[in-house]
Amino acid sequence: MKTKKILLPLATLVAAGAIAVGSGATFTSTSANTISSVTAGTLSQSNSKANAAIFNLTNIKPGDVVNGSLTIKNTGSLPATFSLTETSSTNGFAGTNLTMTVTNTTTNKVVYSGTFGGLVDGVKNDLGSVAAGVSNDYVFSVKLDQATPNTDQGKTATAAFQWDSVQADATTTNQ
Repeated sequence: MKTKKILLPLATLVAAGAIAVGSGATFTSTSANTISSVTAGTLSQSNSKANAAIFNLTNIKPGDVVNGSLTIKNTGSLPATFSLTETSSTNGFAGTNLTMTVTNTTTNKVVYSGTFGGLVDGVKNDLGSVAAGVSNDYVFSVKLDQATPNTDQGKTATAAFQWDSVQADATTTNQ
C-alpha cells in the first residue's frame, strides 16, 4: 500500500507535466517575401528613313541647297548614347564647293559642318545621351557653293550613314 501512495502522486505529477508541455505555451513568429524578380531592359531604335536615302538630288546647280530630314527615336526601355557614323563617301567636287551641315533640330545642336564627305568614314560621332522613348530630328543640308566653277559640272558626291546606340553606363540600385 505504501508503494501505491508514492506512485499515485508521482503519476499525477508526470501527467501534469505532460499537459503543461503539450499546451503550446511558446512564442513564435514568421515572415515571408513575395517573388523577387529582375527583368532586362531593351535597347532599340527607329529610323524614319531606315534603309533609304536621307536626300537625293540630281541636276544641282551653284547656289542650290538640298535638305534631307529624318527622326531617330530610342524605342527601347533603356537610356542610351547615340552616335552617327559616315560609313562611306565620295566627293568629286573640287575643294570645298560642296558642303554639308548636319543639325539636331530637336536640341538645335550642329553635329557636323564642313565639306561633303568630310566626316571620317568609320568614325562614330557622339550625339549624346537619349532617354527611353525620346525622338531627335536631324536635318542634313547640302549646298553647292554659288562660286562653283564649270569644271565641277557633272560631278557626283555620295555618302552612307549609320546610327548606333549603346546602353548607358551600368548603375547600382539599392532597395
